[in-house]
Amino acid sequence: MCEHLAIAKPKLTHRDQIPELIESLLGELGEDASRQGLKATPTRVSRALRELTDGYAINPADIIAGAVFDQDYDEMVLVKDIPFYSLCEHHMLPFFGSCHVGYLPKGKVVGLSKIPRLVGAFAHRLQLQERMTKEIAEALNEAVTPKGVGVVVEARHLCMEMRGVQKPGGQLITSCMLGTFRKDPRTRAEFLELVRRPS
Repeated sequence: MCEHLAIAKPKLTHRDQIPELIESLLGELGEDASRQGLKATPTRVSRALRELTDGYAINPADIIAGAVFDQDYDEMVLVKDIPFYSLCEHHMLPFFGSCHVGYLPKGKVVGLSKIPRLVGAFAHRLQLQERMTKEIAEALNEAVTPKGVGVVVEARHLCMEMRGVQKPGGQLITSCMLGTFRKDPRTRAEFLELVRRPS
């Protein structure tokens, strides 16, 4: 799972209505929300949803701020196999997998732990995989201003496996290439080869 974001969670400024909504939902589904196994479920679901969407309270720029260092290094930097868990915005069902983030520095590098945190910040929102991929790339590009950025996300979507076509095991692969990663076929090929190489 993504490294938990070490940023204070926002305090609710109003009464949390999620438990009442979940209790009502259980009734609509034909359940008895007062039975022993479900008594605490509305509160547990509320806490889980707050945690799974705590990325809304995080400014991605704040994650990287203070961890960008001047460094005379111009070879590719790649952090691969970053695990993540997110909720799709269409059905609020999980999608999960691995994210691979690379960049070509231009006089600056970012602290290694910040890249998984950046992935987690965007994953902890209601998401589309395609948008999340682009958001990660653009945030890193803006913070470090490298020569280029490449992001590849591979994920399984339970909205496809549990419902609808019900086809387990399929993966969606998305990518976003910026700067040199988009313009230079050799840089892009090197990045993709490193991503595909077994760990």
